[in-house]
Amino acid sequence: MFETEFSFVLPKGYMDRDGNLHKEGKMRLATAADEIIPLRDPRVQQNPGYLVVILLSRVITSLGTMPAVDTKVIEGLYTPDLAYLQDLYERINQAEVPVYRTVCPHCGEEITVPINFMEAGL
Repeated sequence: MFETEFSFVLPKGYMDRDGNLHKEGKMRLATAADEIIPLRDPRVQQNPGYLVVILLSRVITSLGTMPAVDTKVIEGLYTPDLAYLQDLYERINQAEVPVYRTVCPHCGEEITVPINFMEAGL
């Protein structure tokens, strides 16, 4: 089984309206729907930069003791925290390059060769 949820600690933290600071949270892997559905949202159609707000609100499963993480929470993040979460999203959802295990024809050693389907013309 592979990991689908990842813990994080925000550099600054989200300050709720009661003055409570929330720093620890969890983010899950994105699904196809997480990336497709927000494209129909009028806020994204008017401002493509808003896509990240909706995406993060869909994949962050917890933040401190907040009952839910919605777009208003994401909008209220400090810039370093937003950048941190965007980076985390990219890292955990990055497609892994498939590899092929084979034997080097020159030395006979077992090697792992990455396969890039984009360059293979498939």
